[in-house]
Amino acid sequence: MNTNTQKHGAAKAENEGWFTRFLRATEIDARLLGMIAALVLIWIGFHLYGQIVNGFGAFLTPRNLWNLSVQTASIGVMATGMVLVIVTRHIDLSVGSILGFCAMSMAILQVWILPEILGLGHPTIWIITVIFGLLVGTLIGAFHGYLIAYLGIPAFIVTLGGLLVWRGAAFLLARGETISPVDATFKHLGGGPYGAVGATGSWIVGIIACIGVIALLVTGRRQRKRFQFPQRPMWAEVFLGVAGCGLIVGFVALVNAYYWPKGIVRQYAEANNIDTPINEIFISHGFAIPVLIMLGVGVAMTFLTTRTRFGRYVFAIGGNPEAAELAGINTRWVTVKIFALMGFLSGLAAVIASARLNSATNNLGQLDELYVIAAAVIGGTSFAGGIGTIYGAILGALVMQSLQTGMVLIGFDAAIQQIVVGSVLVGAVWIDTVYRRRAK
Repeated sequence: MNTNTQKHGAAKAENEGWFTRFLRATEIDARLLGMIAALVLIWIGFHLYGQIVNGFGAFLTPRNLWNLSVQTASIGVMATGMVLVIVTRHIDLSVGSILGFCAMSMAILQVWILPEILGLGHPTIWIITVIFGLLVGTLIGAFHGYLIAYLGIPAFIVTLGGLLVWRGAAFLLARGETISPVDATFKHLGGGPYGAVGATGSWIVGIIACIGVIALLVTGRRQRKRFQFPQRPMWAEVFLGVAGCGLIVGFVALVNAYYWPKGIVRQYAEANNIDTPINEIFISHGFAIPVLIMLGVGVAMTFLTTRTRFGRYVFAIGGNPEAAELAGINTRWVTVKIFALMGFLSGLAAVIASARLNSATNNLGQLDELYVIAAAVIGGTSFAGGIGTIYGAILGALVMQSLQTGMVLIGFDAAIQQIVVGSVLVGAVWIDTVYRRRAK
């Protein structure tokens, strides 16, 4: 590098603001900060609106935020798969219908079939049911991928057809009936007082997560040194570690601040012969199982997309499909695997959704495809392909669910909710378009 170039780079660095230098040093994505800021504004806005109109704010409470995290789980799980679909320049409009079909299939299996074979309340019913639901979702997704990759049918048409076919198939399975209640153990996968890990379990999860954050920073720094890549300043590493662990500890404290309702506590005390007065018993929910499932999926999908050959192939195909094929990547087979993975995650979301409702209905998952696509796009996944993050999709799902929950709390009609969701989706695509123009 010549002297003039060095002087120009130094002058450019001096003219940058402190915030730009901070972002460069910590390597934090500006769009991530924008999503977090938007989420905070949404939360504060709904809370203040409740205070002005009703005299009290119901949004920023441990109970509502805990329920919000549970409600986000099924959308968040599917949004992580939608990132890969959109990154490769495809779309999947059938995820909500696949969820409904898988939920109905699992309900029939565990309510009508398995009790007749194994006996009512058999301990393996929920395990067989979950495996069956995941398998059904995977097969449906793989079938869609085959039609798209090997028969050349556009993904929009295949999944639009899937939206109609699987919704109709779910209706035919049970003739439109609602099937309930599901297996008692299966129900715990949907959350609730008995579907959470409690205060001690939550702190254990939090400690493990903090150790993971620190380990990632340490190993990342060693890898950069090994391959002679530029290092982040030590203060930036410390900041990322403290900020990450601080968020984790705050999240654990929040979920532990939501206690069991007194009615549930009374039942628990009577069942366990506890003589302590009910008003003196405080049992924390802790992390709900659906939230842990969503976080586990987020970690696994992040590893898959950033640390495996399959992940590199996905983004290579999204960046330039023709060049990826010329480079020797079997783009058709990768496409089948992407849609199979999307189907698997839809089946997992069906487990969460049906367990949470303790039933399966024909309308379960209706319009979820819109929320899933919106979550991925709000999270920074570009329809132009090649760009997207898993954590962004989960944050996008939280934004979408926050909007829906807030509008329900303040009494907005369903029609207004749909208008807002549609507007947010269009706005997110417009922001992505502007961002890509400026990045060129």
